[in-house]
Amino acid sequence: MNTAARLSAYGAALVLVAGGAWALGAAVGPFPGQAEAHGGEEMTHGEAVVDLPGGLASSQDGYTLTPADVTLTPGAPTRFTFRITGPGGAPVTAFDVEHEKRLHFIVVRRDTAGYQHLHPDLGPDGTWTVPLTVADAGSYRAFADFTPSGAKPLTLGVDLFAPGMFQPAGHPESRFADVGGYRVRLDGDLVPGQSSRLTATVTKDGREVTDLQPYLGATGHLVALRGGDLAYLHVHPAGPGLAFAAEVPSAGTYRLFLDFRHGGVVRTAAFTVTTGKEAAR
Repeated sequence: MNTAARLSAYGAALVLVAGGAWALGAAVGPFPGQAEAHGGEEMTHGEAVVDLPGGLASSQDGYTLTPADVTLTPGAPTRFTFRITGPGGAPVTAFDVEHEKRLHFIVVRRDTAGYQHLHPDLGPDGTWTVPLTVADAGSYRAFADFTPSGAKPLTLGVDLFAPGMFQPAGHPESRFADVGGYRVRLDGDLVPGQSSRLTATVTKDGREVTDLQPYLGATGHLVALRGGDLAYLHVHPAGPGLAFAAEVPSAGTYRLFLDFRHGGVVRTAAFTVTTGKEAAR
């Protein structure tokens, strides 16, 4: 989410390298890429330069995400707490504000069900606190998306566990989402290795909604999760509407979560997109 402020109106490309264990396409990284992609870390192996996608590790560049507890009780509200420690081992207390928040916290089950976009509160001792409730049992992935003051943006991830039996959810190809009386259509064709334009259109009662309200400093927020791994990336529209420049590094199936605000309410539309398949009209 921190990269959005660095994206230009028309020149930014989103490398959608993310995913969960629902994996319909089992592509794995790392992949050739650009060092400034959010959450990525440039590494050199011989002459090849690769960019590790964010959210795969709980520790990177000396910063570590440490939850107080990794066990959740399905259906029970939890006061979830965690810390980000720095290279010296002390809790970090200074963070840059990115899109009106110092840290964005994403929780999703590994089959990409139960998606939540949350914003914890930071205590003076470096402890982050957020109310968290997961509806069902399963294995979850939590992502902390932040920029320590004076350092580069990072996305760290940890596994959380809600004991109990559950049935993994399937996600067939879908370019339409119905949420809270709104219908959202996603147009565009993801082509691996090429910049692709994705555009979301929101309608209500058959009419296009043209007065979306700002949410956290943008008209929309897009999180991409790719099948086959647990990497993460989040960007915002390249312009006044819900248009995104997207460049996927490999063929596969992607889950996309779009947050938008209208009538004072934030809603999330979820899509399943396979590379090389044009959006349904």
